[in-house]
Amino acid sequence: MKTFNDIGLNKEILKALGEMGFEKPTPIQAKAIPHLMSSNQDIIASAQTGTGKTAAFGLPSIHMTKINEKVPQTLVMCPTRELCIQIARDLTNFSTYLPGLKIVAVYGGASVDTQVRALRQGAQIIIGTPGRTKDLIKRKKLILSDIKRVILDEADEMLTMGFKEDLEAILAETPYEKQTLLFSATMSKRIISITKKYMNDPIEISAARVNLGAENVQHLYYMVHAKDRYEVLKRIADSTPNIYGITFCRTRKETKEIANKLMQDGYNADAIHGDLSQAQRDEVMERFRKRKLHMLVATDVAARGLDVNDLTHVINYNLPDDEEVYVHRSGRTGRAGKSGISMAIIHTREIGRIRAIERISKIKFSCELVPTGKDICQKQLYSLMDKIKKVEVDEYQIEPFLPTIYEKLESLDREELIKHFVSAEFNRFLDYYKNSRNINVSESPRGKNSKPPRERVSQKERRKSTFASLFINVGKNNNVSPSRLIGIINEGLNSSDAVIGKIEVMKKASFFEIEEKKKAQLIKALNGTVVGGMKLSVEVANEKQARDEPTKSGSHSKPKSRGSRGGNRDGGQRGGNNKNSGKWRGKNSSAGKGRKKSQ
Repeated sequence: MKTFNDIGLNKEILKALGEMGFEKPTPIQAKAIPHLMSSNQDIIASAQTGTGKTAAFGLPSIHMTKINEKVPQTLVMCPTRELCIQIARDLTNFSTYLPGLKIVAVYGGASVDTQVRALRQGAQIIIGTPGRTKDLIKRKKLILSDIKRVILDEADEMLTMGFKEDLEAILAETPYEKQTLLFSATMSKRIISITKKYMNDPIEISAARVNLGAENVQHLYYMVHAKDRYEVLKRIADSTPNIYGITFCRTRKETKEIANKLMQDGYNADAIHGDLSQAQRDEVMERFRKRKLHMLVATDVAARGLDVNDLTHVINYNLPDDEEVYVHRSGRTGRAGKSGISMAIIHTREIGRIRAIERISKIKFSCELVPTGKDICQKQLYSLMDKIKKVEVDEYQIEPFLPTIYEKLESLDREELIKHFVSAEFNRFLDYYKNSRNINVSESPRGKNSKPPRERVSQKERRKSTFASLFINVGKNNNVSPSRLIGIINEGLNSSDAVIGKIEVMKKASFFEIEEKKKAQLIKALNGTVVGGMKLSVEVANEKQARDEPTKSGSHSKPKSRGSRGGNRDGGQRGGNNKNSGKWRGKNSSAGKGRKKSQ
């Protein structure tokens, strides 16, 4: 089979595929599509992310749909809202030229009434998460008596998330005579038990991931003590100015903690996890897709269904419990023939798990040293030089200012000017990393782990500049997070250069610190503007507190000091979540400013 034209799909589907740039089927598509179009036999398919499995079951489902029958004919079950929405979007694109075909996604976190109205209009293909699908069946709003095929996508993850009973209840509502397709990245005992109970003489097909291979993805690990993992993550970011990747954590709690630390330290990062509303998840993903975020922190469950291209890095902050999941994670980079890096931050007792992944997945890891302070400063400096060389100069705009600039700089020769320029941009990196310690851990010839000697750490306190503490009348109840507040500040100043200190988001209001010289400008810019339907009120925090303080002491206590623990040498962080944010670290970065030295 060479092209989609050889499969026998109808011309409307082929036209849509052609416009989408799809020409040749992937291995899983080449195996699954012909079988689905010619046989009713059940299928067990082993397929990872990036293999094209959505088209593998979606294209034949669309082809075989009887458009004149306005009843559900295909049911696709998947574990998360993101994957549900993504599958529905893909199938809608495939069926662009089939106007009578209706596809409806049903999932939690969205209005059930809206989904009920969509079902009433007569949908032939239903994409759903187990919880919402079961709920609609109970309400008798979703009738599955005419279902011809059921597709269980990411079946392993649905079982991991505890949806076994829901799936059984849903399958019980479908006809006995139907075709069942099961797609799973792993084939655990629980998966096998489902196949025995709900499938009839299934055939098994499998396909390697399209992007697996040394020519696409480089696999490496850093070995450090567990307490140094976060420091490694920061150094990876600082040494890779153009990083655009996903960091995987094991738990929802750790995901939020790591993302919050990164944001407090001035990185363009945010998290996606189960505690976010659908609107919040959509906002985070929209910013990530537009590269306003350069690092997304997520759990495996939350990342299911995220379809983001051109990722440069996948970082395993924790190794997954299942070795096969590592391959699933790493498949998110190195797509479409582009190169990518999948890295793991491991501690001294995890080398055995690295070897297990190598055996199971037939890949080879290389052990790398955590970048040193000198390495990081060098890469950041060279990156800035490249950026400056590529800047387009608008002579008409800058011409009026040049005489004064020349006059102010005439006392400096060429070499002195370069030194002053470099120092202005890089003192913060040089200051933070000049006494950085070596955090690598190596394996000794006897197999024991040894730690390289620690470099001497200077005890001199870093200089901190003056900050103003401000109050703003929006908080968690207005869907404001630390990263969203940084965005509001940047939008108000029309710049991401402001140094921002500690941020404290409460239910109905927030406190934050900003460099004193930006205080008046920000208050003037934000007061009276409307965000999320709320008219903003911004004022100096201690002035508001003085007005709110009751005459009797003890009723109100003073807010705790909000001095920065991260950010920059001025005790703050650069705002960086807007269109002007540039790189994860660069001019707007906060490397080394105000951080406590590693002891």
